[in-house]
Amino acid sequence: MSDVVIFHNPNCSTSRHAVEVAAEMGVSVTERRYLLKAERLDRSEILALAGMLEDPVTDLVRRDANFTKLGLTDADVETVDQVADVLAEHFALLQRPILVRDGRAIVGRPKDRVALFLA
Repeated sequence: MSDVVIFHNPNCSTSRHAVEVAAEMGVSVTERRYLLKAERLDRSEILALAGMLEDPVTDLVRRDANFTKLGLTDADVETVDQVADVLAEHFALLQRPILVRDGRAIVGRPKDRVALFLA
């Protein structure tokens, strides 16, 4: 069993960095490629993840062009329930990477947070 779960997008350099740092540190990792249909999070999993998050829950949501295209604003992702609803419907908006270890979770941005979390 791995020590860490990384919600990972292999097309993202920051997400790849998290996986590489874990490998360099000898930390066993399970990659959860949340963009794949079989690995998407449902609402209950998002709520569980939010409950472990050491960052503000709104940080789970990417504020990218897709966020804007969907007509979303910060007011749409202020609460845990709002974040869960938005991410359950628009799974690609999940921030990356998310690292989970021992019942704790962080957003792996900026990159220097990863090694500190894994140490």
